[in-house]
Amino acid sequence: MFDKLYTYFQFDFVWYALIVGVLIALCASLLGVTLVLKRFSFIGDGLSHVAFGAMAIASVANFTNKTVIVLPVTVIAAILLLRTGQNTKIKGDAAIAMISVGALAFGYLIMNVFPSNSNVSGDVCSTLFGSVAIITLGKSDVWLSIGLSAFVIAVFVIFYNKIFAVTFDENFARATGTNAKLYNLMIAAVIAIIIVLAMNLVGSLLISALVIFPAMSAMRVFKSFRSVTVFSALLSAVCAFLGIIISILANTPVGSTIVAVDVAAFALCSLIGYKN
Repeated sequence: MFDKLYTYFQFDFVWYALIVGVLIALCASLLGVTLVLKRFSFIGDGLSHVAFGAMAIASVANFTNKTVIVLPVTVIAAILLLRTGQNTKIKGDAAIAMISVGALAFGYLIMNVFPSNSNVSGDVCSTLFGSVAIITLGKSDVWLSIGLSAFVIAVFVIFYNKIFAVTFDENFARATGTNAKLYNLMIAAVIAIIIVLAMNLVGSLLISALVIFPAMSAMRVFKSFRSVTVFSALLSAVCAFLGIIISILANTPVGSTIVAVDVAAFALCSLIGYKN
């Protein structure tokens, strides 16, 4: 086993996968705690389906860098989701369901009507469940992930107090002069960036797991917001690292393996929380 790992670590694509995987998991977990506490966990699911639709359009249009299309479309969808979710006629969960299903169906339809190659099923499977092989991650993916991850972490650290206030008591935050609407939009935009980053790793159907499971696991063990956030970030990074290592050794899909490790971590944290 160790000989196999040593051999694989001689290749750059393995290090690329580890760097990208850990950074994406770390960023997803930071905002995951906020989304879970605000009862808005499924925004990640909705945005991931929007990203799938945008990815389909980019593939049909033969864009070399699909992020140019996917990122702005997903950010705009995040803002629209938040605005629509505040509409008294269309509640938040209904808005997410409408956009999620509509974008997923539209993307799949586009990929079938205007196929970019003969292997449509392979393209759809790869987009929904992540790249089957970590060899698909290149140097440009790594630098893009590092840059956007640094931006996400910086935003979270700089605006930590405001995010904390908006998360726990939005009405009180407004009363103290905090522009809650602005910070909600910022959170939605950052989540959209994380969704786009995670698509190549775990696929659009599994992205929500990176957002929800580490936060829920941390809440089983710790009670304070800061402790939950820090533990969630560390746990998510460790799960991503272990998931990639296991996928190398067992020759399993990277995204599904990472999520399986996250589920196992949640079960362990639930047991620890129950014992305490």
